[in-house]
Amino acid sequence: MRIILSLFFVGALITGASAFKPVQAASDLERDAKALELYLQDQKDHKEFCPQMTWNQPPLSTYKETLKSHLPKDCKK
Repeated sequence: MRIILSLFFVGALITGASAFKPVQAASDLERDAKALELYLQDQKDHKEFCPQMTWNQPPLSTYKETLKSHLPKDCKK
């Protein structure tokens, strides 16, 4: 059993497998979820607070980069 575990560990080291990759994947997923939440909240807030204002919502990729609201400044106070 120890030999099998040792071979698995050595194989992981040789191939560059990392125990931290699942953590990175989780943080990427969390970032994507937060960006989507902001994107949808901006849509909702625009309809609720300032439908009279012309606003072109940025793509979701912009939200993923900045993780902040992109509503016009005068829309929601």
